[in-house]
Amino acid sequence: MRKRAIVISPGIYAYGAAVIAGILERCPVGDDIDVTLSKSLNFDGKFDYIFLSLSSTLHLLELGDSMKELKRKCKDGGMIVVGGPVSQCPEFVFRYLDCDAVVIGEGEIPVEMMKSGYEIEEIDGIAYKETGGIVINPPKQLPDIEHRTLPKIPEDISEQDIRGANVYIETHRGCKFNCAFCQVSEFFGRGIRSRSIDNIVEEVVAFKKAGVKKIAISGGTSSLYYKFRDLLETVSSIIGKNNLSAPDIRVDTVNDETLSAIREYTMGWVFLGMESGSDRMLKRMRKGIKVEEITAAREAAKQKGVKVAGSFIVGYPGESEEDYEATRELVEDLYLDDCFISIAEPIPGTELAEEVIKGKEDNPRFTKSKKIRNMSVAEERALDLMLTSYVARGNPLILSDALYEKTLNEVRKQGEDIRKVTQMISGGLGYVYNCGSL
Repeated sequence: MRKRAIVISPGIYAYGAAVIAGILERCPVGDDIDVTLSKSLNFDGKFDYIFLSLSSTLHLLELGDSMKELKRKCKDGGMIVVGGPVSQCPEFVFRYLDCDAVVIGEGEIPVEMMKSGYEIEEIDGIAYKETGGIVINPPKQLPDIEHRTLPKIPEDISEQDIRGANVYIETHRGCKFNCAFCQVSEFFGRGIRSRSIDNIVEEVVAFKKAGVKKIAISGGTSSLYYKFRDLLETVSSIIGKNNLSAPDIRVDTVNDETLSAIREYTMGWVFLGMESGSDRMLKRMRKGIKVEEITAAREAAKQKGVKVAGSFIVGYPGESEEDYEATRELVEDLYLDDCFISIAEPIPGTELAEEVIKGKEDNPRFTKSKKIRNMSVAEERALDLMLTSYVARGNPLILSDALYEKTLNEVRKQGEDIRKVTQMISGGLGYVYNCGSL
């Protein structure tokens, strides 16, 4: 009898989950498996494998109460396997989820070995429970992302909307930078592994055939792809420039060639990680840029006719009132086309998380605001910066009561979520995978 597997990424069809489902369904080695890709925990039937692709630390809290029901939906001898970004800290995952195994880091090799019939203890890149504790088999090599099977594409993928795109397609892995708050270089390594344009095109065509209209390319920093202009030109010819975006770019990779390619072959937007208006905080974040580079990148994009959205982080450990005011002034001066503000989140496996665990100094996320009742300093700053950004932009927003209430609720939710994450990691993380060890 054919085995059955379900791959679940809560809330959205995550690209990584689709890749794993594609390997289970199409990889020519091992057992033939009937595979379901789902974004919901509500499903019928029993399965030999239940894979949970989890991108958020809070998923570990949210899914805890569902594990008993998921166990019931596992066939005798079946397995619940957790993967995704949370897998960088497998012992931390086991603390919150009663699963059978955690795929450590990139999932292609361990999942293919499972499909091929290897015993759990023979698989590299996996952690599992054994009487008396947890066994960790670290990854020994990185997967070949060029010659893998196509992702499994769900029938309703065209209905999905992630920041304006139906799907984000991975063009490369790795990041040569080392931001203290970011997981990418730790999870995928600091070397850049790019897929060929032909390989990416095959995937774009498959998604288009499935009804996808809008595509974004990703890989951490889009412009780190080794043939960035050629990639955009080719994909644009298939999907149309108004349906393609290459949003996430570092300010220190902005140049005439990059901006020209974005203007000519995409919808004409870039999302720049600006983070702070304080050089001191940028250094603290290990961002590797200075405020003058942020200003120069914004001006260069403006001259090329490319719209700019800026991303900022407030409430970072050590952020003073002077640091925050510098960020506020920068937002006012840049006159961005859009703005995204986040309170600093200590993602497990990052340097920021380690700093928060050690508690080196007072944390703005836990310091009470003296200006706004029942708010932390971090929440106060996030609210103020969001409201500032509504006015200081090319097309100012009218601050209605409804918009203010929506913004206030967003800020409070961010603050509450990050306090939960901070509390979760306060007990330590155990083994932390670092791709640089390979």
